[in-house]
Amino acid sequence: MGIIESFVSILFVLFFIVLACIVFTNAIEHLGEELNLSEGAVGSVLAAVGTALPETIVPLVAIIGGYIAGTGIEQSKEIGIGAILGAPFLLGTLAFFIIGFSVLIFTKSGRRKQEMPVNSVIMFRDLHYFVIAYTISILSSFILYKPIKPFIAIVLLVIYGVYVVLTIRTASKEPEGGHEELDALYLTKYIKLPQKLVRPGILVQLALALLGIIFLAHIFVENLKAVSDFFHINPLILSLIITPIATELPEKFNSVIWIRAKKDTLAMGNVTGAMVFQSCIPTAVGILLTPWVLSMQALVNVTIVYLSVITVYISIVINKGVIKPKALLLGGFFYLIYVIYVIFEMFKG
Repeated sequence: MGIIESFVSILFVLFFIVLACIVFTNAIEHLGEELNLSEGAVGSVLAAVGTALPETIVPLVAIIGGYIAGTGIEQSKEIGIGAILGAPFLLGTLAFFIIGFSVLIFTKSGRRKQEMPVNSVIMFRDLHYFVIAYTISILSSFILYKPIKPFIAIVLLVIYGVYVVLTIRTASKEPEGGHEELDALYLTKYIKLPQKLVRPGILVQLALALLGIIFLAHIFVENLKAVSDFFHINPLILSLIITPIATELPEKFNSVIWIRAKKDTLAMGNVTGAMVFQSCIPTAVGILLTPWVLSMQALVNVTIVYLSVITVYISIVINKGVIKPKALLLGGFFYLIYVIYVIFEMFKG
C-alpha cells in the first residue's frame, strides 16, 4: 500500500502545484504592474527568483543536513551537487521542450500563432549571463587550490547582482504582443481591499502561493524518494534528474500559462532568468560547501546543457528575434539522450 499511496500522492501534489502556480502567476503579474516593470523584468527576475527557491532549498537541506547529522556527509554532498547541476539541466532541456510543445498545442487549438516573437535584448542578456556564470562555475571544479574557491563564489554573487540591476534598469513599459488587461487579483475576489492595501494584498497572495509551491515541492520530492527506494533506483538519478523535475515544476507551469496568453518573453524569461539564478546562487553554495569536483556524468550533463542553449540562441539570431518551437523541442531530445546515458552507466557499473 505504501508505494500506491506514494503514486497517488504524487498525482495530487502535481495538481495542487499547478493551482499554486496559477495563483503565483496572477500575483507576480500584478506586482510587476505595481512596480512599473516590463514583462521581461517580471519574468527574468521576480518570477524566476521566486519559483527558483524550491530547487535552491533542496541542495541546501541536503548539504547542511549532512553536516548537522554528522553522518553520510559525502553522500549528502553528492546529492547536493546533483541537485545544483540538475536544475539548469532541466531548465535548459525539458523546460524548453515543454514550452515548445505548449506552443504547438495552443497553435492547433487556435489560441495563438506558432512563431514566438521575443524581446531579443532580454533573451540575449539572460543567455549571455547564464553562459558566463555557468562556465565560471564549471571551470572552478578543475581548480585544486581551495583558498580561491570563496573568491569564485563571491564573483558569481556579484555577477547575479549586476544581472538583476541591468534587467530592471533596462525595463520598459512597452507590452509584448498587445496589451491584455490583467485578471483581477484572486485575493480580491474573496476579500474587498481598499486601494492603499492593494500592494500588501498582492504580497500576501504572492507569499501564500510561494509557500504552497515550496511545501508541495517538498512533499513531491519525499514521495519520489519513496518510489526510488521501492524500486531500488540509483540515488544519482534522483539528484540529477528526478529531484529537479519536482522542484522545477513552477517554472514549467508558469511558462505554459504565459505561452497560452501569448506572452512569450515572460514565458522564456521565466526559464532563462531562473537559469541565470541557478548558475550563480546555488553553484556558489556548492563551491563553498562541497569539494565541487565534477564526475564524468556531471560533465556530460553540462555539455548537453550547452548544446541545448546554443540551439535556442542560434534560433533567435537566425530568425531575428523569433524562436521556432522546433529549437525548443530539441531540448527534449537532449534530455532523453542524457537519461539514456545515465541508465547505461548504471547497468554498466
